[in-house]
Amino acid sequence: MKQRLSKLALAFGVVGITAAAFVAIAAPPPSAKRMPNYSQIGLTPGKAGGTLTLAIGSAPQTFMYYGAIDSAGQRVAQHMFDGLIESNIATGKIEPALAESWTISPDGKVYTFKLRQGVKWHDGVEFTADDVVFTYDQIITNPEAKGGDFNNFSAGGVKFKFDKLDKYTVRFTLPFSSGAFLVQMRGFIMPKHQLLKYTVEGGGKAADINGAWATNADLKTIVGTGPFELSSYTVNQKVVMVKNPDYWKVDSSGTQLPYIDKLELLVLVGPQAQEAAFKNGTLDALDISGAQFPDYKTQERAGAKLSVVSQLKDAIYGSPPHLAFNQDAKDSDLAKVFSNYKFREAIQFAVNRERIISDVYNGQAQLPGHMGVPPAGRFYTNTKNYLGSFDLKAANAALDALGYKDTDGDGVRNIRAGKQLEFALTYGTDSAVYPAMAAIFQNDFKQIGVKVNLKGVLSSTLLGTGLGKDWETIFVALGDQPDPELRKPIWQPGGSLYYWHQSTQPKTPGGPANREAMTSWEKRLYDIFDQGTKSSNQNQRLALYREGQQLLAKYMPVIMIVKPANITVVRDTLQNFVYTLGVIPGYNPVPLYYFK
Repeated sequence: MKQRLSKLALAFGVVGITAAAFVAIAAPPPSAKRMPNYSQIGLTPGKAGGTLTLAIGSAPQTFMYYGAIDSAGQRVAQHMFDGLIESNIATGKIEPALAESWTISPDGKVYTFKLRQGVKWHDGVEFTADDVVFTYDQIITNPEAKGGDFNNFSAGGVKFKFDKLDKYTVRFTLPFSSGAFLVQMRGFIMPKHQLLKYTVEGGGKAADINGAWATNADLKTIVGTGPFELSSYTVNQKVVMVKNPDYWKVDSSGTQLPYIDKLELLVLVGPQAQEAAFKNGTLDALDISGAQFPDYKTQERAGAKLSVVSQLKDAIYGSPPHLAFNQDAKDSDLAKVFSNYKFREAIQFAVNRERIISDVYNGQAQLPGHMGVPPAGRFYTNTKNYLGSFDLKAANAALDALGYKDTDGDGVRNIRAGKQLEFALTYGTDSAVYPAMAAIFQNDFKQIGVKVNLKGVLSSTLLGTGLGKDWETIFVALGDQPDPELRKPIWQPGGSLYYWHQSTQPKTPGGPANREAMTSWEKRLYDIFDQGTKSSNQNQRLALYREGQQLLAKYMPVIMIVKPANITVVRDTLQNFVYTLGVIPGYNPVPLYYFK
């Protein structure tokens, strides 16, 4: 009978089977990182062994982290790859990872990283400065890489300089001083020797990187430096990873990490399938919603061998759902309506947040009052005063003032003669909360003469749908980060994830944002992020991002709905469980988990 682990609350899914031969643990590299003593948050040195089984909500589209915006593929990557820096799981502060140390020039423009020596890729090849320069120069700043990050490592369309000084030293040169540059360095480093042929440097085309490491590729070529390496993939069923015998981290007692021998990620679509797998003992941990909270809390209190871990008020990270309006909708009448912030303001009066918190989340949520920055973050600005109250009379009056009236007596307002105020709302049918929220919105919006047609898709495809063109309104949840710089692609107009107003994005890959398509407030917001990136004065950055959050709250390009609690059910066989959510490079407690 296999020993089973529980995991962090990072995925939606489960995992499964497939045995792999375990390799004898090698001595850690000479510059191994000793993890701090985390006793203050309940973590203790553990023992090796066991299989941890988790769930992912869809099959990975690719194993290339930078080749797609794909939550399942990203969850796999999180356990396979490392960045130059990482976040302390107790404090969130930046710490060395693949970069053992770094220095910053007096003018704040030059960052020099000394790399950790003795680190190996999963295929035994040594990790060096060539891999770092290659990753940033050929992949991260490749405008054609679907999961790349050109904008945050470039200025005026020209990417930063990435230089190898020697085998274990790299230098990044910026055209300006930046007080936020280090927080951007958590991106995963990729192996040059395995990916060179998919890049311009290797003679390929820029877009070729998106085709690297397809799910039918030879798994031996898909290598990282992280705690786990790929062992097998059963299409649409499970991903199996085994511990990296050469991993560069040890615990506070000097024992090499990870403790777990095998990590299985089961492809389970929808909360019902995942919950069934948890209840039958297949999964070790399960992310749940507030709708599921009462049942599991009752079980816990009755003595069931599980724990309900909930994080709400002090959550560093989280993914509050929002309602977005496509300002570039194919229907030009709707595009014009959606582009008027007064319309979004009117609609917000019809958002019954208190009911959603009570009925959908069973009280395990709170008012958002922020845009991308969690309450625990130093940049947080409380913007709850912009939310208003649920008031259908006010919503009706505001829509009347905009001239959208029911001119033909059918109960639906008209945009113009013969054209109803009607739109489709895309939501995740397999979500535990979106169907109920969609029904509430449809009913309440009907009371103000707005017709909503519900359009269900898989939750894993929501962001991909939003990044496309064929939608009108949509529910999406995008995570918080302590520093607004990490949310720049989302909240800066023209950013790659500023999907509700895509005409502000560059007309050509790698080009400048399209300021001509921006409203005056969007131009100001763009400049705020630009100045915040280039400033090394933290007080100035605080002032800028406070103004930015207020602009977002006032003009609400999206309507923030609620901030849910992060909740996971964990079997009591798992030790050192630390809640996290989503794919956050440099924040992976799984290597510290162990079974009793």
